[in-house]
Amino acid sequence: MPSSKTVARDALASAGTKLWLLPLGCLLAGAALSFVTTAIDSANGFDLLPRSLTGSPSGARQILATIAQSTVQLTGLVLSLSLIVIQLAMGQFSPRIVRSLLNDRRSQWAVGILVGTVAFTILSIRRVGEGGEVPGLTMLVAYLLALASFAALLLYVHHTGQSLRVAGLIDLVGDDLRDELDDRYGEPLADEAGGPAPGVIPARQPGVVCEVDRERLVELAAAADCRLELVPMMGDFVPSGAPLIRVDGDEGRLDRTAVARAIVLGAERTHTRDPAYGFRKLVDIAERSIAQPFDDPTTAVQAIDRLHDCLRQLSGRRLTSGEWRDREGVVRLRARQITWEVYVRLAFEELTLAGAGSPQVSRRLFAALDDLLATAPAARRLPLEQQRELLSAAVDDAYGDRREVEAAQVPDVQGIGSGADVAAPPGAVEEVAR
Repeated sequence: MPSSKTVARDALASAGTKLWLLPLGCLLAGAALSFVTTAIDSANGFDLLPRSLTGSPSGARQILATIAQSTVQLTGLVLSLSLIVIQLAMGQFSPRIVRSLLNDRRSQWAVGILVGTVAFTILSIRRVGEGGEVPGLTMLVAYLLALASFAALLLYVHHTGQSLRVAGLIDLVGDDLRDELDDRYGEPLADEAGGPAPGVIPARQPGVVCEVDRERLVELAAAADCRLELVPMMGDFVPSGAPLIRVDGDEGRLDRTAVARAIVLGAERTHTRDPAYGFRKLVDIAERSIAQPFDDPTTAVQAIDRLHDCLRQLSGRRLTSGEWRDREGVVRLRARQITWEVYVRLAFEELTLAGAGSPQVSRRLFAALDDLLATAPAARRLPLEQQRELLSAAVDDAYGDRREVEAAQVPDVQGIGSGADVAAPPGAVEEVAR
């Protein structure tokens, strides 16, 4: 049979999924606080605060009524946002995510602060104006609760916006799962955990590598007279306890804590020091726009426009070597880097496979590749040529009629609008007009 501790834990877990439980407790707490503050004011003759701060009885009643009315409206807004988040999450991701959303303590606290403020102000109005007295402490607490309610609303809106992100929902479920694993199975066994391997600095928490302070790492490695190697690439997800840094040399003088802090692990990738993520998002937009049920190739063409521009700017620039040196020229930090070939594949390969059957997409891709082949340095043309061959083969496979294949392979910056087969040459329109 389960122990009493297990039963109590399961009861608390079940109660945590009830959206109304914590707000109900806050409502009762707000009501009790009103009785306490008014009792203190009455015991002190309503003289705890000067009238210049509390105002006249009629003004105090109006202030409390305004706070109560505004807070009721804010409560309705918060509950509406909660329902919208749940509906979007169910439709976009999974209906099984509702439990995690209902278990979100921040949402419960936001609703709780608001309903607690409503209960406090409504019950406090009854003690204002009895014999011309104004309960000073009660008015002060009402002001503080009003400020707390507005702060809770702002934080809740921010939290809701973060929760609507894919990474926010995934982290919400993942954190709940980790807590459950820790609660059910406890700490790792000593002989299984072992500890970090020699020469390895592990990640203290899970996350995506979103920023690396390379200058700081070089400084720390130089001070310890060793060399560091960043194991994950920028944008990689690192599980808790996984290798983050490998140390080559004597690590006795190395500040391991400072090294770990120089690598920022976040909930999701960002553009900070991670330009490949920008390519990734543009490709996602383009690929999603040509998938069913959207079927919007014009949006894909617009995304390819920006992919084309970014690759054109990148084609003539020197990429990072992946080695960082100290002032004496000694290599202190090494990290894997994205090459030009990878950037080209990242920008074009998925769109080639997904969009070869869309004439607008294939024509725009041909136009982008032809322009890059004409402007890129000779050493960087091979990946572009390979992508053009892949695109040609994909278009051949996508159409059964040769005329359709030829039309889909015409370079066209607009997709369909400025290619050689649809745009008249200069002077042709005028000749027809004559």
